[in-house]
Amino acid sequence: MERFREANRTFPKSPEILSAKARGQKVMGWVCTYVPEELLHAAGALPVRISGYARETDLQDGTAYFYVNNCSFARSCLQLGLRGEYEYLDGFVAGSTCDAARRLFDLWCNYVPVPFSHVMTVPRKYSERANDLYFTQVLELKKGLEEHLGVGITAQALMNSIALYNESRSLLRALNDLRKLDEPPIDGSQTMEVLNASSRMPKEAFNDCLRGLIRDLDRSKPKGKGKARIMIAGSALNNADFIQSIERIGGLVVTDELCTGTRYWADPVAVGNHQEPLKAIARRYLNNFPCARMYPSEERFQRMLHLIREFRVDGVISQTIRYCSPYSNDLPLLSDVLNQNGIPMLSLDVEYGTSGSGQILTRVQAFLEMLEARRE
Repeated sequence: MERFREANRTFPKSPEILSAKARGQKVMGWVCTYVPEELLHAAGALPVRISGYARETDLQDGTAYFYVNNCSFARSCLQLGLRGEYEYLDGFVAGSTCDAARRLFDLWCNYVPVPFSHVMTVPRKYSERANDLYFTQVLELKKGLEEHLGVGITAQALMNSIALYNESRSLLRALNDLRKLDEPPIDGSQTMEVLNASSRMPKEAFNDCLRGLIRDLDRSKPKGKGKARIMIAGSALNNADFIQSIERIGGLVVTDELCTGTRYWADPVAVGNHQEPLKAIARRYLNNFPCARMYPSEERFQRMLHLIREFRVDGVISQTIRYCSPYSNDLPLLSDVLNQNGIPMLSLDVEYGTSGSGQILTRVQAFLEMLEARRE
């Protein structure tokens, strides 16, 4: 765990990122899980996920360029960029997945310029026409990378990157399978540390560390049952302290529906016989465990219900960043689905980076006591 914690504690200027940069490797920042990391990796670059502060903090610089009614995740990312924390980036790739992400890309290009920048159009549906459209976007990104970096991204390089990233997804699945136990050997906050590090370290090093962690966990003591088994849902979440605050008062966070969690690693790239690796990558990224922005919502809800059954979840805590349009608008629909299936949900309106304190913890405590009473 210590290597993962170190990568997170020192991020954005983690030693492994700066070391790669010093060796001459290009470092490509990306925003949104609809950006295909394998393509950046196959181009010889180190993909690094752009995120904001690991705590709730003043966003004076970010708010100077973003109106305050934009989500604090986007403002936090921009603030770090404006203060030079991502000065090592050779490129910035984003998906037009919500207004805040799209405007973050525009502002970054204007005020935190990088040598290479690219934004992808991401359809909101799963149809074949949508897959064709997204594939053209992946092709355009490939062409842009090749021209800028002066490389040819070969089919073999793509296959190698697919194998590496699929291995990472398989290891993350194995780690999360341990959380199905009555008394898991790893808690939710520790899992979040691992997930954060997964996009802040070279994948080769991350996979090696994660294999070692899984071996250690097989011999470690369980963490306990807690008052209730919890799923975390909602907006982007990187702060392990938020999850730890829930677990300190008796919650056992066993799974999630987050773009920084399960949705990041859920589905592998499936390369069938005679299928082009680039088409397989495009299909995986558009059809992966969906975000609240995708239509229809039923696919996402069914995936959540499957996780709830698989991990024996007692209740869902939905944390929605203020002004996060996709998840705010989706919340009533999700609430109806969970109610119909007898799953209690607590909805929290938060700022990105919140650690969980005061009124939030009071509400969580009451929710956990209610779930505990239901179990009895």
